[in-house]
Amino acid sequence: MEEELKCPVCGSLFREPIILPCSHNVCLPCARTIAVQTPESEQHLPALLHPRGTAAPATAPGPPGGSAAPPDPECAAGGGGDHADKLSLHSETDSGYGSYTPSLKSPNGVRVLPLVPAPPGGAAGAAAPRGAGPGPAGSSLTCPQCHRSASLEQRGLRGFQRNRLLEAIVQRYQQGRAAAAKCQLCDRSPAEPAAVLCEQCEVLYCAACQLRCHPARGPFAKHRLAPPPGHPGAPGGDGKGAGGGRKPATCAEHDLEHYSMYCVSCRSPVCYQCLEDGRHGKHDVKALGAMWKQHKAQLSQALNGVSDKAKEAKEFLVQLKNLLQQIQENGLDYEACLVAQCDALVDALTRQKAKLLTKVTKEREHKLKVVWDQINHCTLKLRQSTGLMEYCLEVIKENDPSGFLQISDALIKRVQVSQEQWVKGALEPKVSAEFDLTLDSEPLLEAIHHLDFIQMKCRVPPVPLLQLEKCCTRNNSVTLAWRMPPLSHNPVEGYILELDDGDGGQFREVYVGKETLCTIDGLHFNSTYNARVKAFNSSGVGPYSKTVILQTSDVAWFTFDPSSAHRDIVLSNDNQTATCSSYDDRVVLGTAAFSKGVHYWELHVDRYDNHPDPAFGIARINVVKDMMLGKDDKAWAMYVDNNRSWFMHCNSHTNRTEGGVSKGATVGVLLDLNKHNLTFYINGQQQGPPAFENIEGVFMPALSLNRNVQVTLHTGLEVPQCVKQPKLPSN
Repeated sequence: MEEELKCPVCGSLFREPIILPCSHNVCLPCARTIAVQTPESEQHLPALLHPRGTAAPATAPGPPGGSAAPPDPECAAGGGGDHADKLSLHSETDSGYGSYTPSLKSPNGVRVLPLVPAPPGGAAGAAAPRGAGPGPAGSSLTCPQCHRSASLEQRGLRGFQRNRLLEAIVQRYQQGRAAAAKCQLCDRSPAEPAAVLCEQCEVLYCAACQLRCHPARGPFAKHRLAPPPGHPGAPGGDGKGAGGGRKPATCAEHDLEHYSMYCVSCRSPVCYQCLEDGRHGKHDVKALGAMWKQHKAQLSQALNGVSDKAKEAKEFLVQLKNLLQQIQENGLDYEACLVAQCDALVDALTRQKAKLLTKVTKEREHKLKVVWDQINHCTLKLRQSTGLMEYCLEVIKENDPSGFLQISDALIKRVQVSQEQWVKGALEPKVSAEFDLTLDSEPLLEAIHHLDFIQMKCRVPPVPLLQLEKCCTRNNSVTLAWRMPPLSHNPVEGYILELDDGDGGQFREVYVGKETLCTIDGLHFNSTYNARVKAFNSSGVGPYSKTVILQTSDVAWFTFDPSSAHRDIVLSNDNQTATCSSYDDRVVLGTAAFSKGVHYWELHVDRYDNHPDPAFGIARINVVKDMMLGKDDKAWAMYVDNNRSWFMHCNSHTNRTEGGVSKGATVGVLLDLNKHNLTFYINGQQQGPPAFENIEGVFMPALSLNRNVQVTLHTGLEVPQCVKQPKLPSN
């Protein structure tokens, strides 16, 4: 409940709360800080803009010695029950009322402004009672919660009613909390009684802890220290309860009168003097006690519903807490299971690792043995060869020819045999240092990366059922609806809607999503489309539904498009009539787009003044809309005056033809996208040969006009079969 008892400006418990016209509350001291001066141009406001329950400022005083005119009783009544609605007109934040530059911020984040001093020598400011706050005409107060503004009259903030009920509840709350007002930082047990409360830190300190932990210097110097709740020095801490000891409330308008009646129109208590003054004379007034009991009964009845919801919420919270415990327990179980499974995988990997290491060790030992054998063999041969070489060298040194010849043949054979022992490959290693072992770990790594929890196995969705009674066509758009068959338990994550090209071609996806109703726009007119739908889920895509055949409209029904029109275009008659607020030509497009077929529409000239040059034709969606149609390369048009017409594209004028328009004339536009040409008619007479040929793409009906012309669009027309002979272009 404490949040309900805190001021939205200062963030502390309410002190002398007042009720704003929007029914929110604010402390009286805080109200003085957020009252602002109204700009001078906005000071003369009607009486209906003043706060509920306050009188409008008196009329300007007359000349000296004269008498002021009495206020109008109807204006003084404030409009009865419409007062709150009228007040909201003034209270909207986007009206610019009470604009200012914020200079401070409260601890609660609300903008606070410096007090606006009263004009020097102002009688109203001098007459305002002490504590009333800003009160000269031209001041306003903005609610910090809903940001609605209300002007302050001569009574200033005293014009707002004081919320005595909220004040009494705050007193009771503070008294109930006084027993717990102990220092929150004491090391002693029990803690010392609190001496101060820091409203910024929201911490209670005893005298010793305040000196030690919250010195009045540095950043703490700006903190506001207040007596603890329930202390005699704290607001509402005088020990008086909120019961029968309170004095009866006095009227805000008449200090000596007590409230005795309740004005139903103004929704505020009043006194007999208020009724005699005439302000509430014509209002619905009832006894204060009766209305008090009635509103209490209404509040109690409303609280019963809230109490039931609160009971359901408590039960739901118990359910959620039990769910939390179950989730915690199940989570621990699943974590233990996951750890065990992963440990088993790690153990299996460790065993396989040992096997692979054994293979590597064997391969290494084999290679080492081969190399050592080769080393020993080569060493022996090298030693024998070296000994033979040294012996032969010693023989060569002898100078005894006969002795040399006795042994030379045998030595030569021995040397040749020794040389032949070093056959090819004998001096090459039999094994390489590289290990011909490649561990293929990619499949295992990929399996580890894709290691995840398996979901509940489900089947693909069944065949969707098309709801033919809801499938329809309108103009060049089709709408399809479908549903899943009853008793279908397989989950559906979405649907895929497919449509062919209108000529019996291949199907293509036009919608993927969860909705079961879809409209496809921008199709060809006078075409037959086949549509089908299928459902999908995590297991795959289900089978297709039956194919439904949809026929688009033979002729085009459309209007002018307000969303794409130039801002100077003025549309009426359900967007079928167009004119312009500017003397310059402005462009408006139709709501239909054509890329295939033959289409015809007419425009009736309702008004034609001062011989303007309206232009009729077709354009692409990105046509320039602030100049005559046909001056850029995005439009093909015929512009016409009261005597003749011209064709225009890319600002090129061609085919001047006699015959203009006037009030009551009809201009026809024939777009044949099968022959790729465009033809114009004025009052049924074809204006020369086809205006443009070899045009391809997507086009929209277009028109440019100024304020001297008004035309009405007629669509859904059959293509004219018989026309008058075309007029030939004039030289």
